[in-house]
Amino acid sequence: MDQALPASGTYVCHGITWASGDPRLLLAPVTGGPLVYAPVTGRRLGYQVCGAGRWCTGRYRFADRVRVEAVACPDRVLAEAGGQCAACTGRDDFRFAHRFHSGGHVPDALAAYMAQPHWLYLATFADSTTKIGTAAEPRKGSRLDEQGTLIATYLARSPDGRAVRFLEDALTRRLGLTQTVRAAAKLTALAELRDLAPARAAHQQHLGRATEALSSLNVPTTPEPWTPPGEGDLLRTPGTERALYPHDPRAGEHGLTVLSCLGSQILATLDGDGEQLPYLLDLGALKGRRIVLGAQFSSPAAAVQSALF
Repeated sequence: MDQALPASGTYVCHGITWASGDPRLLLAPVTGGPLVYAPVTGRRLGYQVCGAGRWCTGRYRFADRVRVEAVACPDRVLAEAGGQCAACTGRDDFRFAHRFHSGGHVPDALAAYMAQPHWLYLATFADSTTKIGTAAEPRKGSRLDEQGTLIATYLARSPDGRAVRFLEDALTRRLGLTQTVRAAAKLTALAELRDLAPARAAHQQHLGRATEALSSLNVPTTPEPWTPPGEGDLLRTPGTERALYPHDPRAGEHGLTVLSCLGSQILATLDGDGEQLPYLLDLGALKGRRIVLGAQFSSPAAAVQSALF
């Protein structure tokens, strides 16, 4: 995955991935060929969005018994429900993973994947919202890296994916913890981040309650703090001034130099904007959009007030 950000070309954007250990823009060339994993931190990203349609972002396939990998849509067609075309949906065995523990169809490859150890984790975001989640052993690090969280702890290692999802549901019921946090909420919370203390306190409170709940279920806990990747340090620092990007990244043309990346949220500067504040936006919004890359593209002028005042 040692690739550069392409200087030109038209691509279907699959969003940001942390599969390689750092944030990369996942791009499918419209002319065919393998996916491009393009680093973004410290790079200038110039692009133009082609139209308002959403294009199929392919599927996931099982590379072996313990790993999944992204596959581009072979026909690069428009998306239907769920961000995929009908053909990619029909071939995506991994789509059954979310209801694996509830019965129903289980492809052999998915059963083998879910048979490996999984982790149960707690993740707390900039507004102190805390979610419960799971990750397969090979995804232990990247799963939390891509979440855009401030603080996280691995609670317990489960023998398989079925057992860990029963634990996830049990803690959701007992403690009222959510299993999902909307991207828009994450972005707003980062824009308003002024103090890490509330998030830290919330995380410790939920960690104590979750540990107690798991103990009552006779589940041994092995709390292990998640180590946040350095690419997100600026966004995790409350004193770093930032303003919400005043343009829709899903339309028009944009030129951004990425300073920091937390999940799919980035802190970036605009061309010739040395006196302006860095801007905060979510590159995950580009998922399914067809974009043209090029140094000639730049963002419209913007003059906005800091989100931290």
